Amino acid sequence: MSGSFLGLFAALHWQRRRETALAAVFACALAVLVSGCVSSTVVTQQPVSQTSEVTRPELVTASDESPGRRRARIRIELASGYFETDKPTVALDEVKQAIAADPNYAPAYSLRGLIYMRLNDFDLAAESFRRATTLNPRDADTLHNHGWLMCQQKRFEEADRLFSQAATTPGYTNLPKTLMAQGLCRVRWGRPAEAETTLTRAYDLDPGNPIVGYTLANMHFQRGDMAGSRFYIRRVNNGEFATAESLWLGMRVERRLGDNVALSQLGEQLRKRFPQSREAASFERGVFDE
Repeated sequence: MSGSFLGLFAALHWQRRRETALAAVFACALAVLVSGCVSSTVVTQQPVSQTSEVTRPELVTASDESPGRRRARIRIELASGYFETDKPTVALDEVKQAIAADPNYAPAYSLRGLIYMRLNDFDLAAESFRRATTLNPRDADTLHNHGWLMCQQKRFEEADRLFSQAATTPGYTNLPKTLMAQGLCRVRWGRPAEAETTLTRAYDLDPGNPIVGYTLANMHFQRGDMAGSRFYIRRVNNGEFATAESLWLGMRVERRLGDNVALSQLGEQLRKRFPQSREAASFERGVFDE
């Protein structure tokens, strides 16, 4: 499988600023299988006591907040803004102040984990995610981000467990995102059958996701299923997130299937849109199987 294509975002929320998010994720996907792309989204839900029975969460209003919790929440809102504008050290300072105001505020530790991931301090990132999950076991976004961190460190069994835990959290609204991450991590783990099952489920939930579509197309191509590969890659290439890599895979599929018209059309797109790419150079030389 093309290592240049399958990099990933760790924790994007597809429903939030979808077009911008997908563009950023697709750019990360063109790097390596595991990359440092992460989401800055912080879920500010009410933490769960370690000793209390888990019940249906109540609506938290401003009057329920202690002064310390309110200060922590405001600091985390500020920190999220700094993090989104690529100012992780400033964001980290705000997080520290949030934790000082309320040491039991789970979103502070969740965002701290993302910041440390951005800063490549994986030990502190993992510790932060564990602390956030201890305070709020229902935070599926934190479980997802922790799982992606474990995948980056090639701790695949732990990553898979965390992804599964996130995916089965009641009320979780970002299931396609987590299934994609779990599927890509399983590819890297060397479990293609399990990966394909997971990615197919992700595709069923979000058929417009170009990373999932490309990955499934490439998996079918690698095992010689050209019709299956064509099904997925055509949707990617007919959308706004086509890349040199996806067009090239589509061309190789059409060549194997003997559709010279489709091959020529994709080649023309490749020349116009990505003239300096390695794929365009290979096309000009007529070399399809390097």
